[in-house]
Amino acid sequence: MLSAGLPQGAVPKLERPGPLRERVYVALLELITTRSLRPGQHLVESELAGHLGVSRQPVREALQRLNTEGWVDLRPAQGAFVHEPTEEEADQLLTVRTLLEAEAARLAAANAGSAGIAALEALCEKGEQAVADGEVDLVVATNAEFHAKVMQLAGNLVLSELAARVDQRVRWYYTPVARQRGKQSWIEHRELIAAISDRDEQRATQVMRAHTEHTRRTYHQRENG
Repeated sequence: MLSAGLPQGAVPKLERPGPLRERVYVALLELITTRSLRPGQHLVESELAGHLGVSRQPVREALQRLNTEGWVDLRPAQGAFVHEPTEEEADQLLTVRTLLEAEAARLAAANAGSAGIAALEALCEKGEQAVADGEVDLVVATNAEFHAKVMQLAGNLVLSELAARVDQRVRWYYTPVARQRGKQSWIEHRELIAAISDRDEQRATQVMRAHTEHTRRTYHQRENG
């Protein structure tokens, strides 16, 4: 049941102004990627509508769109369920992420200025504090911010557009291993900042490739960890 996955008051009511269909879609996607709605969870239109303070129609439309994009499975005579990613799906996505992020790191080392490096350091401090405080949701969000900043510093719009297409799924896969990756992930981020600061393109590439590969392996080992 939906109520088992969402604490009372966890989902704010959506305001009416604006494209409601889009806002419902964004809200549901956020709940899925943060795993407030868990893989395999049954999604009941009436309950979702009640949580979001809307009618069932925009919820139905959002679920159909999420189904098309692979976030939700619509099963005949059973209803909607949050998609359960297979190990192969995760591996393919995280492998592509490694390729994109490694190239972004190389370009960031070539192009980043002092302001960009300072921004990475600030995000790293924020992430380290979140780990120390045990705030997993903030760790995941800050990790995404950090990688997005590296991508921005790379200065390649096409690369950024490709990365944006996989970013939400990366968050989806990273959430269940964020605690396990913990402090080590941010140590690796520090190593990356040092390589970018030194304008060492080869080292930045190597550090980012190893960093993303660690996350990929941790995801596959999560049930045994």
